[in-house]
Amino acid sequence: MLKHLLASAALIPLAAWADMAPAPPVVPKFVAEEAGVSSVFAGDWQYMVGGGASAFDCSGDGMPDLFTASGEGPSSLWRNESAIGGALKFSKVESGLEIDSVTGAYPLDIDNDGITDLAVMRVGENILMRGLGECRFEPANKDWGFDGGDAWSTAFAATWEKGQDWPTLAIGNYIDRKEEAFPWGSCTDNWLHRPDARAFAAPLPLTPSFCALSILFTDWNRSGTPSLRVSNDREYYKKGQEQMWEVLPGQPPRLLTPADGWARLRIWGMGIASHDLNGDTYPDYYLTSMADNKLQVLKDGAAKPAYADVAFARGVTAHRPYTGDDLRPSTGWHAQIEDVNNDGLPDIWVVKGNVDRMPDFAQADPNNLLLQGADGVFVESGDKAGVASMKIGRGGVLADFNMDGALDMAVVNRRENVELWRNEAAGGGEAIQVTLRQAGANRNAIGAWVELRAGDRTDRKEITVGGGHMSGVFGWWHFGLGQATEAEVRVIWPDGTTGAWQKVTPGFWLLERDKDATAWTPGTPAP
Repeated sequence: MLKHLLASAALIPLAAWADMAPAPPVVPKFVAEEAGVSSVFAGDWQYMVGGGASAFDCSGDGMPDLFTASGEGPSSLWRNESAIGGALKFSKVESGLEIDSVTGAYPLDIDNDGITDLAVMRVGENILMRGLGECRFEPANKDWGFDGGDAWSTAFAATWEKGQDWPTLAIGNYIDRKEEAFPWGSCTDNWLHRPDARAFAAPLPLTPSFCALSILFTDWNRSGTPSLRVSNDREYYKKGQEQMWEVLPGQPPRLLTPADGWARLRIWGMGIASHDLNGDTYPDYYLTSMADNKLQVLKDGAAKPAYADVAFARGVTAHRPYTGDDLRPSTGWHAQIEDVNNDGLPDIWVVKGNVDRMPDFAQADPNNLLLQGADGVFVESGDKAGVASMKIGRGGVLADFNMDGALDMAVVNRRENVELWRNEAAGGGEAIQVTLRQAGANRNAIGAWVELRAGDRTDRKEITVGGGHMSGVFGWWHFGLGQATEAEVRVIWPDGTTGAWQKVTPGFWLLERDKDATAWTPGTPAP
């Protein structure tokens, strides 16, 4: 059979092959900018992991501001002063977030007052910081009954369980800090913090735990009830693996097993990113690791959590540096799946960096920008786009800092300054960005699905808090349009109610439950 195929292929002229091949993806143009941000993720042993960033609006102007973890030194909050469509500019603000021993933080509105709060993960006690407005925060552990513990926390996720006014928080912990001489096998329990009225109950240990570096509440089978996916670092666990916990309202969390269809997978799990990349309506998962990364898709739909790895077929193993002369295996950390060139096809971004001079892994390890082609195969374009940094990356964010419709980039580096890149030319088209709102609990509709339909293509995004590596984005959710000039959008709200399709055009839109979509103009008060 193969001989016949090769013989037939030999009869096709080269010009015809070129006509048959899909056009390569448009490469966006990024410009490196200092932007006034000075922040280094510093520290040794206890800061070899972590190093997160967060993008969210703390000032009330609708523009994403930037939080950066600094490891053993105090973390920082940077107010966004970028001109609309212009160069990136930030100024440091005294916010109450000048906290040391921080590994990363995730924004969300815990108390549902319309002001974003921040869950700050630390080496030591974790702190829930209540947003006060105007980029000011205060500790709320005591007021909210939150037990911050005393661990090495390296992962976070949040969801709203049915019938609850406050969120359920999951915190992933790393190794026992007291076991420096022989830490292998000494993974600390992860915790589940469920609400108790307008406060939190005592944390539930998620045993067994295997040194989590990323966790995510995600509705893997579209049942309406998210499960907790956990990615673990095999460097330190014994007899462990990747995990999925079933978290049903009013019931203890239950670890899925092979009897449920969950197959054993052991990787150096560091980051999780999710998106429906194959159009089957279910989220797919990109798992970063040392050496090859994984892209998992459901084998048999919602019947069971059984996944196939399609990373090689889709061109996203990203297992070695793609530029330079260091050919040792790569080390992947934070990942996001977003349409960085606005061509309507989501892309994959990975922040890379050696753990700490590990000799068997690449030292010169550039961040990945994997652009999706029309055939579903991704093409490495980090060097062509201008973002192939060789610094030791950890966390980061993709966010539209200057509100021009194109996603910009911030990366937190170990022992070196944060890097920022402005997306000067996305190149593939325009974009629509939406923010969600509903009355009552879970104001920002965490757990909803947003669907955007442009032409014959539908893109689906699950609204989550968590994943990545110690880094979170909150507020605007971005969709590239390609060559379309308008689209239709609808929301499947967290309770399963499906909103109507509504016509939208490039720009920013407030999608408020049971109301018509409302356009917002940057430079005016936040919606």
